[in-house]
Amino acid sequence: MLRVAVIGSGPSGVYTAQTLVEQEDVPDVEVHVLDRLPCPYGLVRYGVAPDHEKIKSLQNNLRAVLEHPRVHFLGNVEVGEAGVSLAQLQEIFHAVVFCVGAATDRHLNIPGEDLPGSYPATDFVAWYSAHPDAAVDGFTLTAGSAVVIGVGNVAVDVARMLSRDAAELASTDMPQGALGAMADSRVEDVWMVGRRGPSQAKFTTKELRELGALPGTRVLVRPEELALDPAYRDPSTLPAPMRRNVEVLRDWAERPVAMAAGVGRERRIHLRFFLRPVELLGDPVTGVRAVRFERTVPDGRGGVTGTGEYEEIAGQLVLRSVGYRGLPQPGLPFDEASGTVPHANGRVLKDGQPYPGVYVAGWIKRGPTGVIGTNRPCAKETARSLLADAAGLAGRPVAAEPVAALERIGARPVPWRGWLAIEAAEAERGRSLGRGTVKLADWDGLLRAARSVLVGR
Repeated sequence: MLRVAVIGSGPSGVYTAQTLVEQEDVPDVEVHVLDRLPCPYGLVRYGVAPDHEKIKSLQNNLRAVLEHPRVHFLGNVEVGEAGVSLAQLQEIFHAVVFCVGAATDRHLNIPGEDLPGSYPATDFVAWYSAHPDAAVDGFTLTAGSAVVIGVGNVAVDVARMLSRDAAELASTDMPQGALGAMADSRVEDVWMVGRRGPSQAKFTTKELRELGALPGTRVLVRPEELALDPAYRDPSTLPAPMRRNVEVLRDWAERPVAMAAGVGRERRIHLRFFLRPVELLGDPVTGVRAVRFERTVPDGRGGVTGTGEYEEIAGQLVLRSVGYRGLPQPGLPFDEASGTVPHANGRVLKDGQPYPGVYVAGWIKRGPTGVIGTNRPCAKETARSLLADAAGLAGRPVAAEPVAALERIGARPVPWRGWLAIEAAEAERGRSLGRGTVKLADWDGLLRAARSVLVGR
């Protein structure tokens, strides 16, 4: 039996496990999927916006893999300096696959970035998604104007959530505290700003169009900014996703978005392009009050250059969404330039040579690119490399009982039945509030629910 540890239970980890156990030519593979959190599914649970229920339903597909008889979920297992080391994992498993994603945000590196009221967009996402590491006090949405820096799907998500009425979100699994803050929100203007043009924006067309269908919300674009993009007038040579984005924005510029019927106050989403943030204005006591941008223009080489013209956009809440970056993993080589682990077809390379039994998949392998589905071929490549190495890996002696071995070194794993208890507690929480399932948002609540069915733990 070849025993494999997959570190991370998001799409890349689950797709890796699926490929490993479904290969008929290597039938004796057992996979333990370890996650730092007591809950599975990674960014599908904690990164997909609560109003995107169709995408969140992907959890059902991931669930089917984690319920496979030779796949075992073990949550609440920290891997790294604060938990189980790679060396310890290698004593328990024949192979280890790191699927840990890109765990930190990229910085703007401009003055004022750390003023009160300025946050990585992922902090906001973690809060409304009930991530147990989210700030305890959360967000009080007293700002009248919010600035979202970035034009990717995360930026679209947070702009859309800031523009939603709480009544529209009551049927989602959003935690009760976040829902209450949304109900008290005073945000009326949301500015989503990119330093380049519409043909280079990273959002997908489906998410872009959703902004134009929000009840009680008007989407505003500036034709003169769109026209700065050389591909704006004739996008026919662009790849299809970018062409569709440009066509939607051009349609909005020519026929302004009519406000969809809704309840509550009017909101406005301003889509701005060719503006580069250069400073956040405010002070450490009262917090951020505005963002100063420099007008940019295309430089003819796919980038932009500054013009020396500046504009301030008022905002008492700033959410920075300019990309992610992987973090070094203890015991693994790391490429600082790309924020990834060096590899060849998923095999980790240490000093240029394959590190026996150690693999990567997902964002820590290829960088933070693509959509959820992009993880499937990436995971398959890694799993196939591992399976090709199986004969040389399986002969090494390892601990007889993985869970017992993890417990002996201080881990307190939450198995699948513990996760099912969390699910039941969240369903009960929703019933008590007159809602559907409502997520538990804190470590104590999650672990209390999980331990309720784990006698003696």
